Amino acid sequence: MILYIKNMVCNRCILAVEEILKEIRIQPVSIDLGEVILTDEMSKEVKQIFNAKLNKIGFELISDSNQKIIEKIKALVISQIQEYKKQSSNYSEFLSENLNKDYSYLSKLFSSTTGITIEHYVILQKIEKVKELLSYDELNLSEISYKLGYSSVAHLSAQFKKITSITPSQFKVQKIKKRKGLDKII
Repeated sequence: MILYIKNMVCNRCILAVEEILKEIRIQPVSIDLGEVILTDEMSKEVKQIFNAKLNKIGFELISDSNQKIIEKIKALVISQIQEYKKQSSNYSEFLSENLNKDYSYLSKLFSSTTGITIEHYVILQKIEKVKELLSYDELNLSEISYKLGYSSVAHLSAQFKKITSITPSQFKVQKIKKRKGLDKII
């Protein structure tokens, strides 16, 4: 049985879901961003308990097939950006291959459901990662640009300013770092 869970965006989310499953004495086969695989079906009662516990920490079970696809797109994009995975193809090919669906279908579904394009979602996720890395002050802008696959520092800076209305340098010197949770981007 595969359960799809909305708002799982990081490894801590995986650990939180794993803890809930332990509480209700269910051993998963695997837990990934947005997805739990179980060997057996959950009873309706156990599924309700599981969902209630998920809701308490900001997650929810997804039953709608289109919403499952949307969450899978988000999880794949977040995973690629957070883990600095270099792609041999672009996001459209990457998503099509991983979801076994035509990209135009995925794109239309994502846009109509979320109100933004997949491309814009990727950009928003990258900008949040840039903010995170700038806050740590361990990498310079050139290194961040390379890690996130930007063609140049100028491209990263222009995109950052377009999204945030400030430059990366201005963000870095701000006393208050305004970052969004990855699940709050859309």
